[in-house]
Amino acid sequence: MSRKLHLYIAMSLDGYIAKADDNIDFLTMVETPNEDYGYHDFLQNIDTVIWGRKTFDKVLTIGEQYLHRDKKVYVISKSRTGTHDHVVFHSDVVQLVTELKQQEGKNIYCDGGAEIVTELLRHKLFDRIIVSVIPHLLGDGIRLFKDGRPEQYLKFKQSLSFPSGLVQLWYDVKQ
Repeated sequence: MSRKLHLYIAMSLDGYIAKADDNIDFLTMVETPNEDYGYHDFLQNIDTVIWGRKTFDKVLTIGEQYLHRDKKVYVISKSRTGTHDHVVFHSDVVQLVTELKQQEGKNIYCDGGAEIVTELLRHKLFDRIIVSVIPHLLGDGIRLFKDGRPEQYLKFKQSLSFPSGLVQLWYDVKQ
């Protein structure tokens, strides 16, 4: 089995993953008891997680249960090196993903941030893009898809809608 890189992320309807101050409180508006929007099932085919440093710092404030201790976790950072608990810091996401894709294993999960997503899009390294659209207009903030990336054709795989108003869009990236 060839390893695939999947983007699995949430954004506001107008395309933002956070407010300008990195606040992601708008994500909680779709929290529903006993509903994980397919996250648990998605993780069954993942053995590696990649985060940007800001995303990692945010995860640390949310809680231990989100640290994916059962997976290899890499944090892309220009300022931090070495390890933190089970997390390995790495400075070059393109090099890392290229190496990981050549290794045996399950799929690779990227959960941002926007700079990491843009760099991976520039190098056409994503194989699948899964975006959960939150029914909210932030108006301003950190855009998920930044300018300066190449045009890419996506093949629709599926869409899922939930009573909370969240709509999840699944696309395969055509190489």
